[in-house]
Amino acid sequence: MSVLIKNGRVITAVDDYMGDVYIENETVSLIGKNLEVEADEVIDASGKYLFPGGLDPHTHLDMPFGGTTSADDFETGTRAAAHGGTTTLIDFAIQTKGHSTLEALDTWHAKADGKTAIDYGFHMIVTDLEDNRVHEMKMLADAGVTSYKLFMAYPGVLYVDDGTIYRAMRQAGENGTVVCMHAENGIVIDEIVKIALAEGKTEPKYHALTRPTRMEAEGVHRAISIAEVAQVPVYIVHLSSSDALEQVMLARNRGVHAFAETCPQYLFLDDSYYEQEGFEGAKYVMTPALRKKWNQDELWKGLRFGDLQSISTDHCPFCFKDQKILGINDFSKIPNGGPGVENRMSLVYNGGVNSGRISL
Repeated sequence: MSVLIKNGRVITAVDDYMGDVYIENETVSLIGKNLEVEADEVIDASGKYLFPGGLDPHTHLDMPFGGTTSADDFETGTRAAAHGGTTTLIDFAIQTKGHSTLEALDTWHAKADGKTAIDYGFHMIVTDLEDNRVHEMKMLADAGVTSYKLFMAYPGVLYVDDGTIYRAMRQAGENGTVVCMHAENGIVIDEIVKIALAEGKTEPKYHALTRPTRMEAEGVHRAISIAEVAQVPVYIVHLSSSDALEQVMLARNRGVHAFAETCPQYLFLDDSYYEQEGFEGAKYVMTPALRKKWNQDELWKGLRFGDLQSISTDHCPFCFKDQKILGINDFSKIPNGGPGVENRMSLVYNGGVNSGRISL
């Protein structure tokens, strides 16, 4: 099957020009002007943009969390992505503590096999990395998994200590791979949550009020500091606040290889959504939490000036009636996450390019 798309405005990471694109067997094989090649289908793209397919580097499909499982599996989630112009996503396999990361990779391959509408890859969430398991990181890299995510949040579930983070970073550096960090001080946050619940503060809004931006900034600072000592790059996932961005900027200004992503929810939504009547605010319970609206301008600046390198979704939806309701009497039991994989490209174009915040 071959397709020739003519007369479009071709947009890449470095170019912007009028041209034609020839696709053969699902692979772009030729780009140029006034292409004269035979094709099974010819599409006139006059007056339209031609973007490469989007890549979402952060999704959680068919993920067990908070006593339930995210509402999209690899069939529905990748179909949604395709409808929104995303043609590749990178999901997260999750190691069960005490078990092999290779076992986890097999589990997630089984979840995805034969279901996906688009291309996909995996990061590995590492929850247990004793010395006798470190060698698995090289085996994962050989199997195509070249990035690992570690958590400073969720003590007792996904949290790992600083020694484990350092050990993983050292090994990643030797293998030429990279560690991604969920950077929040989960130990302190859990104490703040306990105090709130003891005071009878159970509504969804307290999800945000118990996760202050300074605890995100502290986690980002610590993750970058450990990476500096390990002499490796680090990638901060779903950065949500100006406080946290400041730590990335300070590190980059002194030459540290620190990279970060943000998400549409932090660019377009704010913590006022938690104030909605009744339990409606639970729809917006995600981690990190939504922040004060003024943070949005700072995140857009971070994208414009290159201090934030990508926009992911952290797509991890839970149904309101059947799943979010698990936390009706306790905000800490609301499954954390929201949707986004279908809407990311259009949101960023409309809210970013059309609004003059970022360029094509």
